[in-house]
Amino acid sequence: MTERLRLTDYARGGGCACKIPPGELETMVAGLAPAVGAAELLVGLEHGDDAAVVRLDERTGLVSTADFFTPVVDDPYDWGRIAAANALSDVYAMGGTPLVALNLLCWPREVLPLELAREVLRGGQDVAREAGCHLAGGHSVDDDGPKYGLAVTGVVRPDELITLDAGRAGLPLSLTKPLGVGVLNTRHKRTGERFDAAVATMTTLNRDAARAAVAAGVRCGTDVTGFGLLGHAAKLARASRLTVAIDIARVPYLPGAREAVRDGYVSGGTRRNLDWVSPWTDAGPADEAERLLLADAQTSGGLLVAAEVPGGTVIGELLPRGEHLVVLR
Repeated sequence: MTERLRLTDYARGGGCACKIPPGELETMVAGLAPAVGAAELLVGLEHGDDAAVVRLDERTGLVSTADFFTPVVDDPYDWGRIAAANALSDVYAMGGTPLVALNLLCWPREVLPLELAREVLRGGQDVAREAGCHLAGGHSVDDDGPKYGLAVTGVVRPDELITLDAGRAGLPLSLTKPLGVGVLNTRHKRTGERFDAAVATMTTLNRDAARAAVAAGVRCGTDVTGFGLLGHAAKLARASRLTVAIDIARVPYLPGAREAVRDGYVSGGTRRNLDWVSPWTDAGPADEAERLLLADAQTSGGLLVAAEVPGGTVIGELLPRGEHLVVLR
């Protein structure tokens, strides 16, 4: 029975494409203030950074995040690996190191076999082990549809913290993974085709990219996930009071991504991303297909950092604030 089941049949959206749209999310959290705690809050809700950070002492900041989503692929083990790598990425994106994580599992126990859930958990465990991060228990809920991810705690040196608001005009902008997993995952969901390159990039930890960024003195960056490259670039530009210029010919894509857009495999999340960011974007020479790829909702995407880093591709630069948050050229 388990061989005939397709996990993506039980998901309205796939991976980070199932997130609440960025505009709706910002409206929902507007005006919410963080509770007063015993430690100094270094990063909170203000700019929508990847994780919260509190200062424990002059040398140590505590990084805390949570991320979970619906199935993005049919293989339960791969889904577990992808979800875990995606959650750990939030710590790496802040320049930190994950220490301990907790499973977050929602499972329709009367619909899907528990052995599939075990495979999801095994995938998450293997990626956490690769990251050198303890995976110690967690929480499970009997739910209408499957969802999985992690709550992760890590550490970062406050003077090595990477945030959205630390950009400076003149810095190059680098991307450390190719785009296109969103449209390929949508094609997989609709047709059952498997895209090994997409699975490989989604299960690759952002650990080495983060270490290279910290070593290069990077202080401004984020990871590219559910809001697409355009959405995350716009958030960075807004927080840093700059304009992000993207050279569209330099942006790397996975094999088959352009064909997937051409054939109509675009998620609703990607279209909502483009609708949200379009008023603040000068599209320049980019046609609709190019804009959809740039707005493609990524799952476990790469880092977008304001520097040239080993292993990354320079795709643009930070400019003094102009009329638009993002300029395509």
